[in-house]
Amino acid sequence: MAKLLVSPTAADALARLILTHSLPADTKDRFKRSVAPLAEFPRLGRELDGAGFEGMRFLLGPWRWLVIVYAYDLDSDEVWILTVEDARSSTAVTNFRA
Repeated sequence: MAKLLVSPTAADALARLILTHSLPADTKDRFKRSVAPLAEFPRLGRELDGAGFEGMRFLLGPWRWLVIVYAYDLDSDEVWILTVEDARSSTAVTNFRA
């Protein structure tokens, strides 16, 4: 099973979304449940397209508008959660095209 790691950028982004979107108190637990399958299935999410996104994938959850961007390093068997974004934003990574 792959090791799940959360980058400081992703942790900060989640904390910011909790405040700005008035998310429930159990948001961090919901987030952990959403990313847990990546330990067993690190290529679960869809690949991101475009320059600068090579090797990155994303999941939606715990809400359909919450984008979790991650990368899997096969050599170290680590999944790095890179950032967390509101998919409804025009600046969300899923809105970029090459």
